[in-house]
Order: sequence, then C-alpha cells, then structure tokens
Amino acid sequence: MPKSLILGSTSPFRREILNKLGLPFQCDKPLVDETPLPDEAPQALVARLAEAKARAVAERHQHALVIGSDQVAVIDDQILGKPGDHETAVAQLSAAAGKAVTFYTGLCLLDSDSGSADTTVEPFVVHFKALTPEQIQGYLKAEQPYNCAGSFKSEGLGIMLFNRLEGRDPNTLIGMPLITLGEMLARQGVDVLTSQA
Repeated sequence: MPKSLILGSTSPFRREILNKLGLPFQCDKPLVDETPLPDEAPQALVARLAEAKARAVAERHQHALVIGSDQVAVIDDQILGKPGDHETAVAQLSAAAGKAVTFYTGLCLLDSDSGSADTTVEPFVVHFKALTPEQIQGYLKAEQPYNCAGSFKSEGLGIMLFNRLEGRDPNTLIGMPLITLGEMLARQGVDVLTSQA
C-alpha cells in the first residue's frame, strides 16, 4: 500500500504549490516553537525547523511521508521576519531597496514509519529595485503583506519590487521548492510523473 502524503503546514501558499504535483495529500498543522537558538545561522534554523515540523506531524500519522518546510529572508546577515504591521513592513522594504535579499527554505521529507528524514536548504536570491517611499506605500496599500517574510508576495504585485530573481526553482520563493521535493519523493520510490497515470 502506498504511503499517504502529509503536508506539515496549514499555509494556503504551500498547499497551492503542492497541488501542482497532482498528488493526493492532507494538511496537518505542526505545533513547533520557531524561536531561533542563540547564534543560530539562518540555514541551520530553517533546516532544524523543517525537520521539527515534519516530526511533530509524523507522530500523528502512520505509514506516511510528511513534508516539513520553513523559510527565512536574510538581508545584511539579519533575518527578516513577518512584519506584522505597516510600520515594520515599510522599514523592511526600505532596507531591502536596491539590495539583494536571500531566502533560505528548509525542506524535509520524513518517513513516519522509519523516522528517517531527508532534509535540505534551498537558497533563492531576490534583487530589489531602488524603491521610492511612494512606491513602498503604494505596494503595501495594495497587498498588505504583513503576514509574509520580507513584506511582499512575489506571486502577486510584489514581483514589481524586483530587478531580477536568482535561483533553481521560483516556487522556492513562495516556500516550497518543488524540484527538490520531487527528487526527495523519487528517493522514496514516488515518481511524480508516472503517478499521474
């Protein structure tokens, strides 16, 4: 019997991206403390949290492959969190204007039966335009991305904030590197393309 696929997230963005693979899956909310450890590097943080989320969800599911994911945005060695409010979003976008912001997405595929985890970190670099205060205000008024790391939604109007994008898979920017996930699934015996038949 094939293992069920569980997305350890309730993010509508991650759910939408995973739908692209055409595989049946369920969503389950991981209850994990996301506080960074002292002096924890961004890559180490997202790898640890992706696996912790997968393990938390795997405890509730037998015979399953569980996907855990976590993402941070980094500018000038500082982690940009979710802004939460307008003033913080203005500050984040003002700091990012004219600079490169690196997004690190931790991805884990965990076999709930064996407990073995396949975990990696996928980088993606966004090069911001030099933005005027009026452009920042206009963007924030339009999309209100206060729940998004870095204060933008690249799948929406946020694409207008950038000069160029640099990375292996544009889905990574939205929080789910599908090319990498496909490779992980293949290592577990799940071929995404032949599964469509």
